[in-house]
Amino acid sequence: MSNDGTIPIALTIAGSDSGGGAGIQADLKTFSALGVYGASVITALTAQNTQGVTGIHDTPPEFITAQIDAVFSDLDVAAVKIGMVSRPAAIAAIVDGLKRWEPTRVVLDPVMVATSGDRLLAPEAIDLLRTRLIPLAQVITPNLPEAAALLELPMATTDAEIARQGEKLLAFGCPAVLIKGGHGEGAESVDYLLTANSRIRLAAPRTRTKNTHGTGCSLSSAIAAGLARGESLEAAVRGAKAYVSAAIAAADRLNVGKGHGPIHHFYAFERGTAVAP
Repeated sequence: MSNDGTIPIALTIAGSDSGGGAGIQADLKTFSALGVYGASVITALTAQNTQGVTGIHDTPPEFITAQIDAVFSDLDVAAVKIGMVSRPAAIAAIVDGLKRWEPTRVVLDPVMVATSGDRLLAPEAIDLLRTRLIPLAQVITPNLPEAAALLELPMATTDAEIARQGEKLLAFGCPAVLIKGGHGEGAESVDYLLTANSRIRLAAPRTRTKNTHGTGCSLSSAIAAGLARGESLEAAVRGAKAYVSAAIAAADRLNVGKGHGPIHHFYAFERGTAVAP
């Protein structure tokens, strides 16, 4: 919160996870943990828990539009995170809304498959994601399988392959790409932040846990929180990486569900020390 009492505002445009571990719910938890006020536009309802997705009910595109206009017409939105957009009509509504309100700090997490393996993005929506939505983002945050799917290539397994895929993703029109290495192997989980002029390697110890539900959603919303607070993209990404790594490390202290449980968004508050904004 600033000295004059105002709080930075971030907006998440994503699907709802009825189990509370990912999607809108994870985004709002992340915003709160990082000292940012969260608003939301719900693109879909999912019937979901830690074991999988059993149903998706898409929000009508005109109601996505209504939510976007309601938020931007009243709130001073400093950053936007976009997550699950499963249908072409939803993407079109979001694209039109972004062009109408012109936010400059947009983080796009191209959510294609849930942690459980359930597909969340219709195949016919992928081309619209590439050609219309990605060019409006400041940064996109695909994991290794999502980067490969967007490019219709095998999943990268080496630093050189990741760099080449990052360069190809930049050609879609976004100024920065964060390729997440959580699906890789080794003692470290390594992410790569790539721009036209730089490649930054971000490593953290790999935590062995099945409780990783909502990791990607939380990372992208943590980046948006940093941007909303006025941080540079690199600083926001580094802070988000540190936050999510700690939340994964603390995940086994929670006992939620029978499958892939959530990460611990409020681990710092459990210790009695809030995450400093």
